[in-house]
Amino acid sequence: MVQLFNILFYAFEIYVYALIIYIFMSWFPGARESTIGVFLAKICEPYLEMFRKFIPPLGMIDLSPIVAIFVLYLARSGLLELFRLIVY
Repeated sequence: MVQLFNILFYAFEIYVYALIIYIFMSWFPGARESTIGVFLAKICEPYLEMFRKFIPPLGMIDLSPIVAIFVLYLARSGLLELFRLIVY
């Protein structure tokens, strides 16, 4: 069970890093059209799109990724604590 807990923890961490990399790719022209950019778009855009529906951009600044990462950390904490209570 500890291994499953570790897998869940690291899966959340890897997804957060993927989101951060995808966000920074917008600063470089053509980066999102690369193979890595297309792959990250496929895994990050569905999650980010949920937040973009509710949080409009402020001029050229899109705050939805910050909120999305914050919600992901809250979900990770909550789900892993629930998993810990169920297992132990």
